Amino acid sequence: MEKKYLKLNDIDAYKISFNLSNVIWKNVLCWNNLAKDTVGKQWIRSADSISANIAEGFGRYTKKDKVSFYRYSYGSIKESLDWNEKARKRGLLTDGEYETIFNELQKLPKLVNQLIKYTNEKLEK
Repeated sequence: MEKKYLKLNDIDAYKISFNLSNVIWKNVLCWNNLAKDTVGKQWIRSADSISANIAEGFGRYTKKDKVSFYRYSYGSIKESLDWNEKARKRGLLTDGEYETIFNELQKLPKLVNQLIKYTNEKLEK
């Protein structure tokens, strides 16, 4: 029987966060310079950081390293939720854009926690 190895694109948290970061990128591109420079740049960084930290953790060798990066990703989820709220309050998003992004961000904490749990249970060191 051939052993199946987990790939980065098999991880739901990675796929959702990668796609979400591109949605945020496209929204921010349409904003004025002040909005891009204040909210936009930081929101893009925090959203990009979600999938980037999952990818980096996935590539690490030890359980401790993997889990550390997954936890950084969790923090970036919370930061992205904050920027989503600020963008809505400042009139930078339509209600539909806000809801779409919010709903996708809401899926991620549970998925990242499942990834941490899986890593802790399945890896020896």
